[in-house]
Amino acid sequence: MTKHLVEIDERALSVARAELGTKTFKDTVNTALRRVGTRRDDRVDAALEALAEADLDAREIAWR
Repeated sequence: MTKHLVEIDERALSVARAELGTKTFKDTVNTALRRVGTRRDDRVDAALEALAEADLDAREIAWR
């Protein structure tokens, strides 16, 4: 892990800590970052699944 010096909105941190049920600053930030990453992965997976299931025209037809 890398250490970063950042300014944090104390109110946002407090709200996030309560929502996530975390106790420390480090746990709150890391949990929030992991959740955001997971949601993004879920959206990408859903988009790829929709594309895989799409009824697309053959490439020869699409370019005409």
